[in-house]
Amino acid sequence: MAITDKEALDAFHMLTKVEGILPALESSHAVAYGIKLAQEMSKNKNIIINLSGRGDKDIHTVAEIEGIEF
Repeated sequence: MAITDKEALDAFHMLTKVEGILPALESSHAVAYGIKLAQEMSKNKNIIINLSGRGDKDIHTVAEIEGIEF
């Protein structure tokens, strides 16, 4: 299952808003994959995702993609 950059960025924002965790962009791809995978699984199943890296290092990249200037 492929994940687009937009899906990874959406997962980045979702995890930040819902859990208060600023994931690295690499981890955001894993979160986006988990979201897609969960849609195909029964509700009694669990998904474990290991987050690595620090999203604060990617904040300038995210801002650039979204047209935000500091």
